[in-house]
Amino acid sequence: MSEDKPELPIKQILCFGNSLTAGYGLPSQQAFPSLIQQKINAHKLSYKVINAGLSGETSVGGKSRILNLIDRQIDIFVLELGINDILRGITVADTFNNLQFIIDLVKLKHPNVKMLLLGMELPSFLTGHVLKDFRLVFRQLADKNKMAFVPFLLNGVAGNRLLNLPDGVHPNAKGYEIVAGNVWDVLKKIL
Repeated sequence: MSEDKPELPIKQILCFGNSLTAGYGLPSQQAFPSLIQQKINAHKLSYKVINAGLSGETSVGGKSRILNLIDRQIDIFVLELGINDILRGITVADTFNNLQFIIDLVKLKHPNVKMLLLGMELPSFLTGHVLKDFRLVFRQLADKNKMAFVPFLLNGVAGNRLLNLPDGVHPNAKGYEIVAGNVWDVLKKIL
């Protein structure tokens, strides 16, 4: 007689970000959080991925919006914000401080949370110290907070017109498959 193993409680992965998380211009099942859920299901892991992406979101907006989500169960927190800041005139220092606020709040409410930071790079037409400083924001936050880290979420996708929507900024379905792979390579180590 075999005994059934008790079902493990489902853990929650909250993907908190902007249009790159939301899957701008595509059905939600083609955004990277849904593709990550497919990988989790294929590995028979007990995690549910929540897509909390909002197109146009900045780190400033994220500080307010996280307050609406902070009381839910969060076992793994995936943070993808900051690229819109530079387009809205938010300084690199403010981006750092805003993202640190979000990280601190999640840690405070969920002391055992595992965290993953998804880094971004600025388009090459921007030059000088802003380009370098912006890139460093993500590395510094990941190091300071001992977070798992994807240095460039759009690695292998950015700048390739075959992997992006006509706007040249947001991934298409094929692009999101690569993005999901970039995230999965790091995320699977902390599951």
